Amino acid sequence: MKKKFLLRGLGCANCAAKMEEAINKIEGVKEATVNFLTQKLTIVGEDERISSIVEEAEKIIKKIEPQVVIKNVGK
Repeated sequence: MKKKFLLRGLGCANCAAKMEEAINKIEGVKEATVNFLTQKLTIVGEDERISSIVEEAEKIIKKIEPQVVIKNVGK
């Protein structure tokens, strides 16, 4: 399953790279990309684990950049 998110307030390209690297290590993630310029996160993961993947990804994002607002923009 593919999920897309808008990361409002993402202020650091290096932080975006750290987020992408950490999210890709979550169990069940097939591919995760963070585009700093468009402030978008795309996660492709196992269907049955997607909600826990998204939850873990949100924790990672908040740990790296606490001010970021995460908005779900669909599939």
